[in-house]
Amino acid sequence: MPRPVLLVIAHGSRDPRHAATVHALVRRVRALRPGVRVETGFLDFNIPSVSGVLESLAAEGVRDVVALPLLLTRAFHAKSDIPAVLSEAPARLRIRQAEVLGPSPLLTAALERRLYEAGLSPADKSSTGVVLASAGSTDPEAIAVIAEIAREWRRTGWCAVRPAFASASLPRTGDAVRELRALGCARVAVAPYVLAPGFLPDRIARGAAEADVLADVLGASPEVARVLLQRYDMALAPALTAIGA
Repeated sequence: MPRPVLLVIAHGSRDPRHAATVHALVRRVRALRPGVRVETGFLDFNIPSVSGVLESLAAEGVRDVVALPLLLTRAFHAKSDIPAVLSEAPARLRIRQAEVLGPSPLLTAALERRLYEAGLSPADKSSTGVVLASAGSTDPEAIAVIAEIAREWRRTGWCAVRPAFASASLPRTGDAVRELRALGCARVAVAPYVLAPGFLPDRIARGAAEADVLADVLGASPEVARVLLQRYDMALAPALTAIGA
């Protein structure tokens, strides 16, 4: 019996770097799990659309799909947009919606990978303050998750870790950078907690102008690819109920 298709659902962006990064991540996932068919659909701006992919899969005779939101927190898209799109899928499909990617220790490892690639080393941790810079949300649950990630990450040995947001919430990246300076951290690094380049990551980068180090987005890092497969496997656990079954 074939394994359920993994449908990675990305937000989409007018910025071509976004789709390119999503496709690179999906290629890495395919390489890690060659026995699973992995498809990509976008909610907006890019093609193929999520509904278009679902219709194509149904026309092929596919029966089981795991829909995986390419999101770091459970906010509006995971709670509203994606369930709405999935509810309109062809009736023959059995669809399980997987959990969002974060929080996960693997994502924290990916953040550190990007910081080390940007020039830091493990020996710098105790003297470096880190701004955990996310896109931002109006959803209190999502904001609380980012704050908790920052608290947990601080316990691994950094001088300090402060959350910041590119939109909807405060503080902004630049304000968090200045706060860490005032705390006396010898250097300040900005770690974008975002998956792909685009408008808000560019805003984070501008806010990092006074920082010593700016890491890259999480992108197609191997840790992110592993989280995707973890969420896929979790969605196939017997306790989860298929959407539309």
